[in-house]
Amino acid sequence: MAVPKKRTGHSAQGKRRSNWKASKPELTTCPNCGAKVLTHTVCTACGTYKGKVVSRKSEGFVEETKKEEVKETKKAKKSTKKAEAPVEEVKTEEAKAEVVEEKAEEAVEETKVEEKADTEEKPEA
Repeated sequence: MAVPKKRTGHSAQGKRRSNWKASKPELTTCPNCGAKVLTHTVCTACGTYKGKVVSRKSEGFVEETKKEEVKETKKAKKSTKKAEAPVEEVKTEEAKAEVVEEKAEEAVEETKVEEKADTEEKPEA
């Protein structure tokens, strides 16, 4: 391993470190709220970036869970393939029963209307 023969002096050390400078961060103003924001970062005040809502701080934030949804749907497809057919049959039977009930109610209403019409015609005759 290489070892320096002599210690580096203070002036040589200072000259070497002379280019180690802190720079001012680039700031911009947020177009949504007008706060000062570092460039290429989300606004800490309102939670927007390039005019889009990306943080929970902002109103109207919708959390994207596409990966989780895809995993859940794959699991659901695998687990419910066998169970789907009977469930659909039950739904169709229930739907048929509802349709029959609606038709029966309509028929009852029609008979009531016809009876009223018959009773109104009799006194006139």
